[in-house]
Amino acid sequence: MYTHSNQYKTAGTPAAQAKGALVMLHGRGGHAANIISLARELDAEGLAIYAPEATNNSWYPYSFMAPENQNQPALNSALEVIDQLVAKIKADGIPANRIYFMGFSQGACLTLEYIARHAQAFGGAIAFTGGLIGEELMPERYQGNFENTPVLITTGNPDPHVPLHRVEESVALLKKLGAQVTLKVYPGRPHTITMPEIELANELLSGRLI
Repeated sequence: MYTHSNQYKTAGTPAAQAKGALVMLHGRGGHAANIISLARELDAEGLAIYAPEATNNSWYPYSFMAPENQNQPALNSALEVIDQLVAKIKADGIPANRIYFMGFSQGACLTLEYIARHAQAFGGAIAFTGGLIGEELMPERYQGNFENTPVLITTGNPDPHVPLHRVEESVALLKKLGAQVTLKVYPGRPHTITMPEIELANELLSGRLI
């Protein structure tokens, strides 16, 4: 088993001049440079961009729906990496309501798990193919109020790694915590990110996604 170091890549506007921040989380087998390159397709002007790097190119070793003890201590370590990065962003002068999160696949699952465990008025979150983590969802571990934070979740159906029923369970739980969730399901879409999803993400980042 493994834990993660606090290594990350940055791009975009320096924090001191930024209007907000975007935390980007790569998927299994990817790395920070992969996900941060996606920023070129985003309406991210004026954002300070941060992409943490997972040890062994994986945030946790098994499926996001495996028994949680199988994914420890890597999972808790990954959540702590994000929490420390958020603390740094806030210390640099960017408040939570101007912090955005984006992840793909394993990174999307981690994105949703982190924000649900720290529900508050964030800038927004984008999960390209992901759901909340655990063999079964444990609603009691999720606290707080998103205060209408916009959350975009996109997925294919069927998807080889993320079953639609878990995505739908995650949407329901996030809504109960006060998130304004948009779910888009693409029948037969491969396990990837498509341009229509990027366009929806840009609507969220620009404040146009309702």
